[in-house]
Amino acid sequence: MNLREDPVRFDCAGETLYGILARPERPADIGVVIVVGGPQTRVGSHRQFVLLSRALAEAGYPVLRFDVRGMGDSSGALRNFEQIGPDIAAAIDTLQANCPDVRRIVLWGLCDAASAALLYYDETHDPRIAGLILLNPWVRSEATLAKTQVKHYYGQRLLQKEFWMKLFSGRLNVVRSLGELMRKLGQARAAAPALGFQQRMARGWKTFAGPILLVLSGNDYTAKEFLETATASPDWRGLLEGPNLQRFDLPEADHTFSSQQWRNSVENACLDWLKRNE
Repeated sequence: MNLREDPVRFDCAGETLYGILARPERPADIGVVIVVGGPQTRVGSHRQFVLLSRALAEAGYPVLRFDVRGMGDSSGALRNFEQIGPDIAAAIDTLQANCPDVRRIVLWGLCDAASAALLYYDETHDPRIAGLILLNPWVRSEATLAKTQVKHYYGQRLLQKEFWMKLFSGRLNVVRSLGELMRKLGQARAAAPALGFQQRMARGWKTFAGPILLVLSGNDYTAKEFLETATASPDWRGLLEGPNLQRFDLPEADHTFSSQQWRNSVENACLDWLKRNE
């Protein structure tokens, strides 16, 4: 299907935001808003957002990718992912204003943009949100990072020949290494503080009745932290087994899907999921 890419400019709380709308010749009633995490622009790492928007638009789904306030071409002060709910709302309004046939919106986000998508739904319960595509969601705290490092980094080190060679040759500072390990264990076992945004993310997920596509990279600490949190925290209990969840794992992929093969796999997974949920 033919597509057209149009620049768009729109207002958000008195600031000017800029984006690119990929518009199919015959648009479906489902549109996709690519939420951009920070610090990043609407192009995405390895041009992923450009390529993804074109692939989805060629299949009939209008896609808006845009710079949030304070990033890229958009004006205003830089904000973190917990503060971009108004940007997401303005982007949804803009997509629907330019594509009147679009009635349902899917939010697509990688890393803290996935977190922002869940926070947006938790804050607004926007009835236009018909689906969520979440890639390697960000849930980091000191405790989750320490637990992930102990399980995945230090555990793997014990299986590496290089570690034992350093140990027996005297090149490894055993006291310092043990001290670092004990510090991480202490952080991992510490009573978790109020979860803040992580708790609100879980609440947004729990109250969202629409379909969710969860994409996880196997070679990524952010994805591993998310799985640790989602399986261990009472706030997340049972959400990964929910009937509205489809999970897609790429065991070798890194955090930003830096190879063409991984990006193509993500595109295909998104397209298949969208078609099943039309």
